[in-house]
Amino acid sequence: MSYPTPAARGRRSFLKAAGGLAAGLWAGEALEALPQNVNTNSKPSDLRITDLRVVTLRVPASGPIIRIDTNQGIFGYGEVRDGASKNYALELKSRILGENPCNVDRIFRKIKQFGGHARQAGGVCAVEMALWDLAGKAYNVPVYQMLGGKFRDRIRIYADTTESRDPKAFAERLKGRREMGFTWLKMDLGMDMVAQTPNTVTMPSATSLTYGAPVEHMFTGTELTDKGIGMMCDYVAAVREIVGYDVPLSADHFGHIGVNSCIRLGKALTKYNLSWLEDMIPWHNTELLKQITDEVDTPILTGEDIYLKESFEALCKAKAVDMIQPDLESAGGILEVKKIGDMAQEYGVPMVLHCAATPIGAMASVHAAAATENFLVLENHSIDVPYWSDLVNGIEKPIINKGFITVPTAPGLGVTLNEDVAKKYVNGGWFEPTDQWNNIGRPNDRLWS
Repeated sequence: MSYPTPAARGRRSFLKAAGGLAAGLWAGEALEALPQNVNTNSKPSDLRITDLRVVTLRVPASGPIIRIDTNQGIFGYGEVRDGASKNYALELKSRILGENPCNVDRIFRKIKQFGGHARQAGGVCAVEMALWDLAGKAYNVPVYQMLGGKFRDRIRIYADTTESRDPKAFAERLKGRREMGFTWLKMDLGMDMVAQTPNTVTMPSATSLTYGAPVEHMFTGTELTDKGIGMMCDYVAAVREIVGYDVPLSADHFGHIGVNSCIRLGKALTKYNLSWLEDMIPWHNTELLKQITDEVDTPILTGEDIYLKESFEALCKAKAVDMIQPDLESAGGILEVKKIGDMAQEYGVPMVLHCAATPIGAMASVHAAAATENFLVLENHSIDVPYWSDLVNGIEKPIINKGFITVPTAPGLGVTLNEDVAKKYVNGGWFEPTDQWNNIGRPNDRLWS
């Protein structure tokens, strides 16, 4: 069975809905009688979800893109977290079919039990994102407006930068970012950069230095020596000498080292005035994070793998961190990030946003950032991907201009996929039918009796 494209469905729905009105206009009625801000493509109260499909692109630092279709021809885009399976979104399809997508919070509360921390939240967040895109298109307003309006017109960006064992080479890359207009810099500062030098890292034999090893930091038996800490500090000093001290510089990916090494390293780095030390240990170790935060003068930050506001509030309430960093594609979506930011502000905690996504996911983060007062800066992993901006239409190019993204004012997320470009990077089919996910029986999803 073939399916009409969203554009075709939109034309048919528009012509059907506009038939009577058009006859009157052709009879000579004044065009001024038309409502000036109504999306004639949609009647929001009658809007219903009819389909959910997925496309996966071969784009660095991105996840599967979903498209939620409706009975009125309009559709919404969402993005699953990078590194997560598209099935996290597809398994929600049967639970949202027939729903009015404008009831974003209601649907989110229905499906949020199927999300979890880190990549397990990818499906819930992608659906929530697509619902906001749909609601904005239905009411003809940008997403930030539905969140209460915006605090800023531009979103400050910091860029992931390829590391080098040569601090001068890496510093030149950061200097290049400054020349591009970036006003916030970020560096990886892992023990792997010094571990090849004898007597820098103490660790049991056969222990992996690989990022993403399954053992939590505190259980690896790995500690930095004074020599290792000294070399890491020398590296940061060389970088600061070139980029200067007038620009914020953040650090991440220290390695799976123990709490005591985190404290010793943090204290040694104080003189370099780093803007934050990120994810020194896993986020759920509240008391241990507080121990590090209490001992170290440089701000401690975490949060990219946390799902929902409650876990963020536990960290803020305990004063276990100085800053939080939700990833919208893990935290619960657009509205949940807005709630997280507002909560953190009450504790005096600023919010940074983690983001590794296509322009679809990036724009969702932009709207959340625009609508949240205590926001500082948004991450982007795709500065060096030449076609990244070309994946979408509807927004000024380049999307990231002199270190900022201008908040789009078009309805919904403000962008739509540029099929001519995106289809060049398809991994598999292009939004193929997913009827096998339409009905998974009649499960009892209730969590209480």
